[in-house]
Amino acid sequence: MKKIFIFLLLSIIFTSCKSTSPTVSKKETKRENRALVNNLIETATDNIGVKYKAGGTNKSGFDCSGLVYTTFESENIKLPRSSYEQAKIGKVIPLNDAKKGDLIFFKTNKSRQINHVGLIVEVNYDEIKFVHSSTSKGVIISSTKEAYYKNSFEQVNRIIE
Repeated sequence: MKKIFIFLLLSIIFTSCKSTSPTVSKKETKRENRALVNNLIETATDNIGVKYKAGGTNKSGFDCSGLVYTTFESENIKLPRSSYEQAKIGKVIPLNDAKKGDLIFFKTNKSRQINHVGLIVEVNYDEIKFVHSSTSKGVIISSTKEAYYKNSFEQVNRIIE
């Protein structure tokens, strides 16, 4: 009888200890992901003012997908090179669920397929700001409030949970 009691007592103790460990790792993962997102945003925004260059992936010039590709590569995250292919990576989420670090995609100039990408740097109630490389102004921060981007918005993808 004494052995059964000790066995039950030990079972309860070990079972209760086990339940707390996944929560700790989830919090650590969220914290790590927040730091990762902040690093990505810092890397991308450090390029503000760099000119546009078709096919560009460095400080001598970026195209939109080259900026995103290089930014993610700086954290050892491999993405496809084109915005069209980048739009197939991660999870497509509703615009109103967007957060910092997500990718935002557009079909500009009446294109039938995605041809432009940016990295979301700020989300407010009715506006999303994103860093990207524009053909006319180079690497800048733009807003979904701007008519051009409001009218050409296509989707948001979450790469980092």
